Amino acid sequence: MKKIFLLGLLTIQLSLFSCQKIELATTPSPNDLVFTELATSWDEGIPLGNATVGALIWQKDSALRISLDRIDLWDLRPTENIWGENFSFKWVEEQAKNGDYSVVQQQFDIPYDRDPAPSKIPGAGMEFDLSGRGPVDTVRLFLNNALSEITWKNGASLKTFVHATKPVGFFVAKGMKEDFLPKLVPPIYENQNEQAGEIDPVTGQSLLRLEYKQGPVTQEGNKIVYRQKGWGDFSYEVAIQYERKGELLVGVWSITSSMVAEKASDLVEAYLGEGVQLNYEEHLNWWEAFWAKSAVQLPDTILQKQYYNELYKFGSVAREDSYPIALQAIWTADNGKLPPWKGDYHHDLNTQLSYWPAYAGNYLQEGYGYLKTLWEQRETHKKYTKAYFGTSGLNVPGVTTLTGEPMGGWIQYSFSPTVSSWLTQHFYLHWKYSADEVFLKDRAYPYMKDVAIHLEELTRVEEGLRTLPLSSSPEIFDNSRQAWLPSLSNYDLSLIKFTFQAAAEMAEALKLSEEAAKWKSILAEFPEYDLDEEGGFTFSKGIPYASSHRHFSHLMAIHPLGLVDWSNGEKDQKIITATLQKLKEVGPSAWTGYSYSWLANLQARAFDGEGAAQSLRDFATAFCLKNTFHVNGDQSKTGKSNFTYRPFTLEGNFAFASGIQEMLIQSHTGTVRIFPSIPASWDDVSFEKLRTMGAFVVSASREKGATKKVKIHSEKGGKIRLINPFGSDQIKVGNQTLSAKNGLIELDMKAGEELVLES
Repeated sequence: MKKIFLLGLLTIQLSLFSCQKIELATTPSPNDLVFTELATSWDEGIPLGNATVGALIWQKDSALRISLDRIDLWDLRPTENIWGENFSFKWVEEQAKNGDYSVVQQQFDIPYDRDPAPSKIPGAGMEFDLSGRGPVDTVRLFLNNALSEITWKNGASLKTFVHATKPVGFFVAKGMKEDFLPKLVPPIYENQNEQAGEIDPVTGQSLLRLEYKQGPVTQEGNKIVYRQKGWGDFSYEVAIQYERKGELLVGVWSITSSMVAEKASDLVEAYLGEGVQLNYEEHLNWWEAFWAKSAVQLPDTILQKQYYNELYKFGSVAREDSYPIALQAIWTADNGKLPPWKGDYHHDLNTQLSYWPAYAGNYLQEGYGYLKTLWEQRETHKKYTKAYFGTSGLNVPGVTTLTGEPMGGWIQYSFSPTVSSWLTQHFYLHWKYSADEVFLKDRAYPYMKDVAIHLEELTRVEEGLRTLPLSSSPEIFDNSRQAWLPSLSNYDLSLIKFTFQAAAEMAEALKLSEEAAKWKSILAEFPEYDLDEEGGFTFSKGIPYASSHRHFSHLMAIHPLGLVDWSNGEKDQKIITATLQKLKEVGPSAWTGYSYSWLANLQARAFDGEGAAQSLRDFATAFCLKNTFHVNGDQSKTGKSNFTYRPFTLEGNFAFASGIQEMLIQSHTGTVRIFPSIPASWDDVSFEKLRTMGAFVVSASREKGATKKVKIHSEKGGKIRLINPFGSDQIKVGNQTLSAKNGLIELDMKAGEELVLES
């Protein structure tokens, strides 16, 4: 008993010590965001987050505002008309043929635009009165520490961070007067003096349209709690607790929802008791491990800074145990409205692009949350697949709620028959980059097989070739009847081909020879891609790429699927060259920011380093706000797009990071290329711990225009094939020298082995 008592006393003393000694040390980086004033719009705020809760720091009127959010704050009321008697792909096909397509739009498209929910909803705001505080000196986001610091010219400061793994945020104010206290400001759900406003899913509908009864905000001592009831049984709770410690004001905030057992009001008390310093050290340990996973050094400071801010955002919104990245993740609009496009899950591009940097970037663990959720929602998606398509396999709605239910919208894409084919590529990529045979057997192949079954049952043979009953190409002809193209689109065709090709590869790896043969046989029944007169990709037969469009859906076979690749030889090279030339000729008038990010990935696959770097610079300088958030439209108004609006979404940001990685290393063909697509002017460039297929982790350096060193670590063992990146065929490997044959280096490596290659 004595030992237990002493241990308990020591724990209390350590806790008290950690509460008294608050030193939130920071490590500056040249890539930090640094400003001389606070942003005055929520979407330009300093972002903090951990994939479950998030914060944006900015100034609203005369208050310092910290917008508080949580990933599972959702109004999940069912979408009107979905699951009705006409809810079927066959019914849509019949209406598309009979000429009265308006009934389809009325049934499935209009409710998404008209109805406020289902939708992501905001949390609340925490405000501090800035009256009399004097001018701000600096506002800084320390990327290394995932911490924001605001300093005033009078010497006062406010440091804020969201714990890397716990659903709480902390703040420490120093040198402020005693009236500098937090105020909890809830969203306005009831206002008799205000109208609900216009209906626009892009700019966001008013929160008043949700028709919630306003929840109460209560304060007892130094704890403030806001409780809000939502639709049905859903509710959420926001809490702040603070205390004075000499010249310091120390506080904790949290948000919880009825989807979890814990309560925000309990969490703030518990974590304030633990102390800020202890939690900050835990937080730093996580971020230190995150930043140690990979690194790049680029001579272009614009691209370098943007890249690290993209990785920071990825680390803020991706976890293996959280929900996937939605359109705005944990940074929901704080403007009295619902977020752009309801903050939902768009699987026709947005979630897919968001996870592109997980693989080569060596962030498989963070990226796994995407796959984990898709796996856990299989039964929901199978129910949808059976009801809408009548197949026994698996497809995923193109637009979904947090829990995977369909939301409707433009149904050519929100109910596309090939959505899951793109999603399965992420299962495939995780397997290839991890070389995890257990994941292949228990997750990747079973998921891929279900998707293949769906496509096998849905497609039908016409004139000796398989096709879909209806085919589209996001988002050609928007949601009109014309959007159902007269023949199989290159978009659908490439996704279908990938599915059966990858399913066969997986089955062979698992020694399921009969299943592999079946998938190969079905694959052979599909037609070739349709090409225009110049030899480039069309949308489908008779519909060339003749007008600018933001979604490069017809180019899926080139990137990300890699079915048509430069390494395949002259035939594919001609297709790629003609296709990219057509993009250039038609121009970017209808592009958005993510178009430039995606284009950079396409250019990198074509070994056009100059073009890729320029596309990424265009993205960073024209389509991002000062906090690096991608806002779709051309903010520079320099003609890079006719879109100049600013709805914030994240996929363009993460596709940017992937574009940098594609310039530095590629392995999608099974052969590794080092610095395959960098500009000729990049004499000095390096990277550390980028990942390749086969679970090899590679570092490389280039000095004065020549590759000097390549270090390879093999996690699982096996053969790595490497295009010789050196100027000589004689390569030093430790104390030995090997000769590259036909420009190729082949190394058989053991699990855990590390080799250093030098010229």
